[in-house]
Amino acid sequence: MTINSPNLNLKNYTHAKVKLGSLYLFENFMITEFDEGVNINFENFSDAAELIKIHYKNEPFGLIANRTNSYSLDLSDAHLANKTGLNIKAYAVVVYRSLSKSIFEIESHFLKFNRKAFNNVENAIAWTNSELSSTH
Repeated sequence: MTINSPNLNLKNYTHAKVKLGSLYLFENFMITEFDEGVNINFENFSDAAELIKIHYKNEPFGLIANRTNSYSLDLSDAHLANKTGLNIKAYAVVVYRSLSKSIFEIESHFLKFNRKAFNNVENAIAWTNSELSSTH
């Protein structure tokens, strides 16, 4: 994981490598680090979706996209993503470049999840945990 912060105690997780990149599955949230240049669509996200369903079952969870690499989401599949049945209650995106922030804003017009952008993982995790605790 490219997350190196002394402020985070990120020890208890399961790492899974899928064709799009890496998933780090924690108790109530997941951090993704997708590979450089991939184009994520509904079809090629299916192996990740299966792991999510197995790990979180139908429990609410948070998704944190740590965008250390440049990749794209196929927004023509957004309507399918919105209906996956995954119980995503918080979707944080960590952006490191201004272009990534602009892309996040465009994606937000298509994706109907509770989404927010951050410039570091620590704040993304804090917000995700806060959102998850307010749903119980």
